[in-house]
Amino acid sequence: MKELSIAVLAGDGIGIEVMAAATQVLQAVAPRIGRAFHLQPHPAGAQHYVDAGESLPEATLAACRAADAILFGAMGLPHVRGADGTEIIPQLDIRFALDLYAGVRPVRTWPGLPVPLSDPRATGIDLVLVRENTEGLFWARGRGVVDGDAVCDTMRISRAGTGRVVDFALRLAQKRREQGRPGRVTNVDKANVFRSMAFWREIFVERAAAFPDVQTEHAYVDAMALNLVLKPWAYDVLVTENMFGDILSDLIASLVGGMGMAPSGDIGDQHALFQPAHGTAPDIVGKGIANPTAMILSAAMMLEWLAQRDGDTALADGAQAIESAVRGAFESDGVRPYEMGGRSGTADITRAVLERL
Repeated sequence: MKELSIAVLAGDGIGIEVMAAATQVLQAVAPRIGRAFHLQPHPAGAQHYVDAGESLPEATLAACRAADAILFGAMGLPHVRGADGTEIIPQLDIRFALDLYAGVRPVRTWPGLPVPLSDPRATGIDLVLVRENTEGLFWARGRGVVDGDAVCDTMRISRAGTGRVVDFALRLAQKRREQGRPGRVTNVDKANVFRSMAFWREIFVERAAAFPDVQTEHAYVDAMALNLVLKPWAYDVLVTENMFGDILSDLIASLVGGMGMAPSGDIGDQHALFQPAHGTAPDIVGKGIANPTAMILSAAMMLEWLAQRDGDTALADGAQAIESAVRGAFESDGVRPYEMGGRSGTADITRAVLERL
């Protein structure tokens, strides 16, 4: 039986709780597709920083490099900060160290769950935000210049960095069109104000010319924030700068019920990490009410990525089985997370997905 090595970094807060749910689901689906997953836990996170003086041990990073993929819970605690006042967030260190340049954040509505927007078209939300992960304003992390009473953080937009993430989004749109979706890419920038963003748009136009079969359009980020509330069903693939993507990905998660429903992947040419888009939620740790759906769906994203990398249809079957089990749990079993007004806790949702598998 083919075995895949998965580095497991549960992290902090509810990351530990939702990771337990996802690993149960992976172990349940493995024999059904004739694959084995070697799930190897490794230490990292804000609490590990408190306990051991480092948030991302070299041994953990080496294990991530060696693994077939990385499954990541959530990391960071509001009260644990470095000398510069920023939080300890090793997920950013991993992104830069492994060059995980494409932050992929899909959202969709799920039958059986309430939709925050009243327009009936909101039940058809199905879009993906692709966020450039290694440049933009986040490039300034650890590089901010302090000058008396002012601090300057620099946004970096390079031709190479922008070109590769735009190509990623365009290829994703092609794949989505093959699956029956629109296959359209909306470039989100602020090219009317910033030279860096005008440069970003220039690169987008250049790269889009190499994909004549993909329909493209442009939007300023402020207008996009408005339109994602007014008509999110009108969009398919969005591609944008790091900070803009960080903000808009939370907005689109709210459109389908919240961060507990939002999986994500940080993908590079050689490595990939999959994690829920939510944080560590210290206020609900240990209460058993954390929604594990985003973590479970992130595991499905991981299988889909591995399937594409290896040309392994069994792994793609596993990803589809997990998504179908999640859909069935919400649609037919009456499962509803606490943040949506329900009473289904972590164990309830996990159990319903396992039963559907």
